[in-house]
Amino acid sequence: MAGGSSPSTRAILTHNKMQKLSLFIKDSWSEMRYKVTWPPYSKLQNSSILVLVGALIFALLIGVIDLAFDNAMEWFYNAF
Repeated sequence: MAGGSSPSTRAILTHNKMQKLSLFIKDSWSEMRYKVTWPPYSKLQNSSILVLVGALIFALLIGVIDLAFDNAMEWFYNAF
């Protein structure tokens, strides 16, 4: 049979891939549950607040730059 594989070969390969996927998911779950060190809730809260404040500062900075650029372009197009 040229250019393909038999149905039984495809079924074996599919079964093999499903076994690998199942093993990957089981290993990932085990590692997340028993090997990962999770920080305490208070530390997560502090980190989240820090990220939120940083994102707000960054957004305000980008907003000010955008406003300045918009005003500069408006002045430029109206002047010429």
